[in-house]
Amino acid sequence: MADLSFVAGPCDTPLLDQTIGVALRDAAARFGTADAIVSLHENRKLSYGDLDRAADLAAKALLACGVVAGDRVAIWSANRIDWLVAHHGAVRIGAIVVTVNPAYRSEEVHHLLDDAGVAVLLAAPGFRAFSYLDAIRDVRSRLPLLRTVIVWADAAPAGCLGWERFIDQGAYVTDVQLATAIEHVTSDMPCSLQYTSGTTGRPKGALLSHHSILNNGAFTGQRQEFSVDDRICLPVPFFHCFGLVVGGLAAIVHGCALILPGESFDPVAALKAVERERCTAIYGVPMMFIAMLAQLDQNSFDLSTLRTGVIGAAPCPLEMMTQAITRMNLRELTVAYGMTETSPLSFQSLPADDAELRCTTAGAIHPHVACKIVDPVTGATVPRGEVGEVCVRGYSVMLGYWRNPEATAQAIDFGGWMHSGDLGTMREDGYVTITGRIKDTIIRGGENIYPREIEEFLIRLPGVEEVYVFGIPDPTYGEEVAAWVRPALGHAVDAETIREQCRGHIASYKIPKLIRIVTAFPVTASGKAQKFRMREIEIAGQS
Repeated sequence: MADLSFVAGPCDTPLLDQTIGVALRDAAARFGTADAIVSLHENRKLSYGDLDRAADLAAKALLACGVVAGDRVAIWSANRIDWLVAHHGAVRIGAIVVTVNPAYRSEEVHHLLDDAGVAVLLAAPGFRAFSYLDAIRDVRSRLPLLRTVIVWADAAPAGCLGWERFIDQGAYVTDVQLATAIEHVTSDMPCSLQYTSGTTGRPKGALLSHHSILNNGAFTGQRQEFSVDDRICLPVPFFHCFGLVVGGLAAIVHGCALILPGESFDPVAALKAVERERCTAIYGVPMMFIAMLAQLDQNSFDLSTLRTGVIGAAPCPLEMMTQAITRMNLRELTVAYGMTETSPLSFQSLPADDAELRCTTAGAIHPHVACKIVDPVTGATVPRGEVGEVCVRGYSVMLGYWRNPEATAQAIDFGGWMHSGDLGTMREDGYVTITGRIKDTIIRGGENIYPREIEEFLIRLPGVEEVYVFGIPDPTYGEEVAAWVRPALGHAVDAETIREQCRGHIASYKIPKLIRIVTAFPVTASGKAQKFRMREIEIAGQS
């Protein structure tokens, strides 16, 4: 009988049993004056001692606002130092941080804040050309549980607190009160609520604990052989596990410096950051590395200090990996696979793996995690080499979907296995290759997009009778959003008008790049629309 598709990670390194607040306090004691975070676009930096003290001030300010353990505190901003300060202040006293995508618009942020029951929102004034403050004014009356809004602005609008005034409120909270709040926080408590596309409906909140994300950050950094001498260029966002856990928490455990090149990704800014700050590691999705490599054709940067990093969220082309190794000096760049619901990483390549292995597999199983590949219909573990659904079990599996036991039960079975919805095969050495997806999710440049969410918005537009959204291949982003739209009888609609109606209401990356106006859809004998046929037609048209 062939070996079954099961592998378990090593357990020689014990799991950490501490809260994120304690981990930061320990880091301040161990690394003190070493850089914790350097923000080039803000011209500002904090040492580990500074970050720990700033987290205490933010924690006191939140206590002054009435925040208690279990309250939801949302952060809506692009990357900045005070994003991390607010996060550490909140989790230190047992609050649950709800991370908000900076690209979200009014309806998306309303759904998230309402679903999570957010009590306190910290927000930047806006991002790029979109005003968060206008969006907050638009949705606040429909959020009865939202009692406090804090903005990172010189002049806070009516009904909001500015950041400095917010911090000043913490002066009324004593050190004893803070210590008491901290003492009641345990590592098993939830601390992070991250909204991710599920198998049905709108994005759902994956509830993660101190234990799961702190340990995942620790093992991610361990696999990159991090130490206090490492400096991580971080152009990926804090709102996602990639930035917060794989970046922020890995840094705290190992004493690395986080370098923020800008609010969001810009290839030139990232390369300049590596050169200026002598970075040893850099993170990104494949499209980011492709963009940086393109810049190397036009400009020269000193990347000699680079050694490692993480690339994930989409398949990595071999040619791109080869160039990253040779032209960016990333000889130990690791490829990673995971999902928000697993805190996030389950697989990550080893520094010594060759380029082909890094590109054709998801890497080696993480410590204290097990994986099996099962028949999607029967649930039986398949022999190695056969395709099945990738399932993961261990400390990293989420506590569940926020207030959604039905969805949780669909995702996590009685044995504690998280069903990823991804198809894959397992090699004899235990490395896994991802071959496709069972679920309908589109992954564009590392962003998970659920078609039904976009369909529910488009169907409300004037003149739209029926619509189906799906992904099509794209050489830059991996996938792009496509939509087939059938107008209502007697109505005329066009693609550009539909896109214009999307702007300001859904994130720009969710707006369909391809919109085809049709009179009918390919359907099954029972009349069910066949998205795979629509996808095949569009792919054939591209060739």
